Amino acid sequence: MNDRYDAGAAGYGADQYELVGYDEYGQPVYRQVPAQQTQTYDPYAQPGQQGQQQGYGYDPYATAGQQPPSYDYGTGHQQPGPSSYGSYDPYATGTHQGGPASQDPYGQNAAGAGTDRQPRLAEQTAHIPQQAGPADEEAPGRPEPEYHTEQFAFVEEPDANSEDVIDWLKFTENRTERREEAKRRARSRIVALVVVLALAAACGVGYLGYAGKLPGLSSDDSTTGSATAAGAQKRDVIVVHLHDTKGGGTSTALLVDNTTTKRGTSVLVPNSLALTSDDGTTTTLAKSVEDDGSDGTRTALDSALGTDIQGTWRLDTPYLQNLVDLVGNVDVDTDTDVPDPAAKKKGTAPLVNKGKDQTLSGKMAVAYATYRAPGEAQNAQLERFGQVMQGVLRKVSSDPGAATTTIQTLAQILDPSLTDKDLGSFLAGLSDLAKGGDFRTDLLPVQADGTLSAQASAGVVRNVLGGTAKSPDKDAAVSVSVQNATGVKDNTEKARVVLLNGGFTFLEGGTAGAAQAASEVVYADAGDKANAAEVAKTLGLPAGSVGKGKISANADVAVVLGQDYKP
Repeated sequence: MNDRYDAGAAGYGADQYELVGYDEYGQPVYRQVPAQQTQTYDPYAQPGQQGQQQGYGYDPYATAGQQPPSYDYGTGHQQPGPSSYGSYDPYATGTHQGGPASQDPYGQNAAGAGTDRQPRLAEQTAHIPQQAGPADEEAPGRPEPEYHTEQFAFVEEPDANSEDVIDWLKFTENRTERREEAKRRARSRIVALVVVLALAAACGVGYLGYAGKLPGLSSDDSTTGSATAAGAQKRDVIVVHLHDTKGGGTSTALLVDNTTTKRGTSVLVPNSLALTSDDGTTTTLAKSVEDDGSDGTRTALDSALGTDIQGTWRLDTPYLQNLVDLVGNVDVDTDTDVPDPAAKKKGTAPLVNKGKDQTLSGKMAVAYATYRAPGEAQNAQLERFGQVMQGVLRKVSSDPGAATTTIQTLAQILDPSLTDKDLGSFLAGLSDLAKGGDFRTDLLPVQADGTLSAQASAGVVRNVLGGTAKSPDKDAAVSVSVQNATGVKDNTEKARVVLLNGGFTFLEGGTAGAAQAASEVVYADAGDKANAAEVAKTLGLPAGSVGKGKISANADVAVVLGQDYKP
């Protein structure tokens, strides 16, 4: 019966391989049968049946006399070694040991006769790894083979690449999840964009507010704000007094250059503003300009407005005319027709026409700046003066040197507080602001009694001038409101001068619509009866004109000048 160890089994032809033993790992070792080999080898044959055959355990490499006894699988007994048959020389060295072992099983006698032992050819033996050794139950007496770690090879299945898994999961996401992710990203970008825009807008608004260029919140037109912040700004201020050498009277404006906010302002100051003179008495701006001069008026304005005026510029009408001609005329939006003062016939065309963007020469500019229509308030004329001054600033050179040359060309004797170089540099700075649209004109709101209202204190005085309004004490003088009903325009001014000289505060009450024959002196409180009698006496009115009645809340005594008033 043949088994898997039979050299003649299928896949191993008897004419190709024969079993020669086992290696140190228990694997069978075969050798190739030479072509001339005719004798078959049966490892399971009984002893004596094949003298030339060797039993199980035959070692072809052992020398003569060292062969181990063979094992008979049929009987289970060991067979005597080759020594019973004589020495066996597998390499056929030619040494005869006797017995059947002296034969040449490899057929090497003819090929290598007369030579020493030849090395074993590699192709004569072959190891078939797939051939398993005999089972333990088939060879109970065989020693257990010794195994080593290096004999085994472990094949580990590589784990799935985590990156590939992630890519696969991403690939298998459905379309809805991808859309939701895109929406979330879009929302995040929109939120980030909104935050950036909000920060940019806040920074822009903050800068405009700081620079005073934000409408409604700038430092010069806001009715609220911090007085400390406004006062901390740096301003250059000069006062301009326009003297009408022909018609009489003065007009006053404060030119302000705010170097912190880069804005310029012309503050028009009404002549009725109550001031405190050097001797402590109450007077008006107009009276102060005539009596106290530039130094006294500048000090009184500083005290009333809480500001710091650096210099005074007295500008007589002939110099204003020359200045306008030097800068090349001015463009003004006129609000009325101005007749020619030199015209002798009625119906003569006006010197200045009402309209937008009117070009005025020096003569026309002076006529427009000093014009006051019959029955018109002084503030109307003051605003025309402000228009002309702003037009001049737009035409003056922005170069300090050139502006100084213009001032020097006027050949005007300036106030000691202001040199021509200082004035030229100051006007050049305002000119730059006026050309850039950062210059405006404001009217100081003065009440009928000559004091400043809360609006003026919070607005123009605090934010533009950086000061605090301080009107004279009302108890210092009796305020008298005068309304002209005589039909003669100049009587109001004459009455004002008389009252101011008498120590009273003059309040202009305007002009009545119709002439009135008798004058009236009215008081509201019984305590002011004596003051009313004193006012009548000062104006030269009869004592019978004094009476009790309703008057303006801003005045202590109200006077209506009738045709019986004789200045």
